[in-house]
Amino acid sequence: MLKGILETVRGLDGRPNVKEFPFKELRRRAERFGIRTIYGNYNFVSFVKNRSAGKTVYIGSERVRQRKLNDYQRGLIENLDQTLDLVERYLEKAPLIRVERTMGQNDEFTPRCHFYVSVYRPEMIKLAYMVHRTLFDPESYTNGPDLYTIMIPEWHEKDRQILVFPEIGVTFVLGTDYYGEAKKSFLRMAMWEAKQRGMLGIHAGAKVARARDRSGRLRTYGMLIFGLTATGKTTHTCHSHNLDPNLGEGIGIIQDDVVFLKKDGSALGPECGFYLKTEGITPETQPIIYQAVTKPDTIFENVLIDYEGRPHFGDLTLTGNGRGIMQRRDLSPYIWEGVNMPPLDELDGLVMIFITRRNTIVPIASRLTPTQIAAAFMLGESIESSGSDPSRAGESVREVGTNPFIIGDPAEEGNWILDFVKRNEDKVIGCMINTGGVGEISEFVNGRRVVRRKAVRPAISETATIIRGILRGSVVWEKEPYFNTYVAKGVDGVDMSKFDISRYYEESEIRRMVDELKAERREWLNGFENLRPEIKRELV
Repeated sequence: MLKGILETVRGLDGRPNVKEFPFKELRRRAERFGIRTIYGNYNFVSFVKNRSAGKTVYIGSERVRQRKLNDYQRGLIENLDQTLDLVERYLEKAPLIRVERTMGQNDEFTPRCHFYVSVYRPEMIKLAYMVHRTLFDPESYTNGPDLYTIMIPEWHEKDRQILVFPEIGVTFVLGTDYYGEAKKSFLRMAMWEAKQRGMLGIHAGAKVARARDRSGRLRTYGMLIFGLTATGKTTHTCHSHNLDPNLGEGIGIIQDDVVFLKKDGSALGPECGFYLKTEGITPETQPIIYQAVTKPDTIFENVLIDYEGRPHFGDLTLTGNGRGIMQRRDLSPYIWEGVNMPPLDELDGLVMIFITRRNTIVPIASRLTPTQIAAAFMLGESIESSGSDPSRAGESVREVGTNPFIIGDPAEEGNWILDFVKRNEDKVIGCMINTGGVGEISEFVNGRRVVRRKAVRPAISETATIIRGILRGSVVWEKEPYFNTYVAKGVDGVDMSKFDISRYYEESEIRRMVDELKAERREWLNGFENLRPEIKRELV
């Protein structure tokens, strides 16, 4: 079956129903279906406004299959042969647009990405344009492997599905026009391929930061910022942390979403276009991002644009998952010299930050030991966002590596991280940052979660200042009694006392919530049979 699928997709080139346009023509044709903004860029509206995670299946050997399937996914597998037959016959008739791009700029791992989209609905040419703006010129680097995504947005809604064949590098996206499916299809397959080559594809932003320590020495750190959708990963990847250029301090942004981490601490970046949530963007809170998204080459998706062409980033009437593709170059002068992070032997250290969004008793900033770093990676704690499942937005969620796109045994990735950190223990700094806050009180009423007291949440500027303190080595850490970690008690520029959980709960309440959280964590970690025992004992 796999061989036949690969032959089908490779045979698409040269067919009379497959067209390819030069970029300027592709852009002109796509923009006819968009709404022009006052910035000269365009907004496109999709019918499906979030990923279809529960309708995605991985198909192949035992190594790649998902551990748990819902009823809908099982039905997709049962009907697979019939679906593939229908797809093959449809691809002979449908008008298709082809785009070929390259992922990354290096001499080692640059997947060639072949994208085909049906334009039976002509406005779907926007998807080809968006793929083109996310990845690189295909002629620059040609190391491979070859990856193929075939997208048929007009497929029957009741049969919406994403069929992933990792071992041959093929994905079919049927019945959705949400761009995130196209973007993640290539990243998902590339992360699998990277793993086969001894690297680890991680869902993390990456940058380089220069900061002066207490002795006045200027240090250069690589940074990896992990986080699920809507936790602040892109926000803080693209933030200066108010480092002082007059002191030689500053940042160089590398990537905002995924990198391929190597054992020497270097990381390969795949994209030239950053796909971000636009909710809450303002020139005051996110100046670097605001500068980029107001440039003519940005593409918006499902952002509310008024009759005068003004974007309203805070208006969630159409969706809580408004998006944009901003060009990395438009983040200048805050970009790194390339899309790859240097190895650890060229840096003073590597700062690994795990962003979580919890609302009750998780500390705002914690310092982690090497084994705790691996445990934080495996726990991937946050809350559900509208980007993945709007019906569950706000609910507690865990995702290994904060990465919903892992193919294969997740325990392998946690063990890889532990080995990596221990190998480089003298240069790795690990922290957990909670952007959700503390002190919330909520309850379920008639099956619906009702918040009785909102969490005291750190502002973006406060979180950025905490990260600056970590880079400068100026944070005062103090051992706390609940999770066996050190928490930030003193941070220049932030009143950390307002995040003291004892101000909001009685000791008995704190103990109860801690015990409940540890029990959840223990159950989660014990579910990974091949995970190292020492990881299972941490943070629980």
